[in-house]
Amino acid sequence: QVQLTESGGGLVQPGGSLRLSCVASGTIPWINTMGWYRQAPGKQRELVATLTRGRDPNIADSVRGRFTVSRDNAKYAVYLQMNSLKSEDTAVYFCYAKANAVPAYWGQGTQVTVSS
Repeated sequence: QVQLTESGGGLVQPGGSLRLSCVASGTIPWINTMGWYRQAPGKQRELVATLTRGRDPNIADSVRGRFTVSRDNAKYAVYLQMNSLKSEDTAVYFCYAKANAVPAYWGQGTQVTVSS
């Protein structure tokens, strides 16, 4: 079983920055993709940014140029650097990991609130 633990969420003013971290623990298979999704109140969960081994990052148009995703395979970790935050970035952010032939793993979520 794999557990994903997120950290780094919180309250930030518009224009500010936050860095989210996620570390996988447990019996970890070969993970192809790690990244982040988010869900705002009343909306569906949506992709923010993911990294798949050997491929370019997959980044949502709404955050492109402001958010950067990176991973450390040796630490089974993925990070999301969020700059120039806007109120519409307010959401619960979920860490995501996917290995072959098994369902995706999800973290418990971390709240990001952008407000003055």
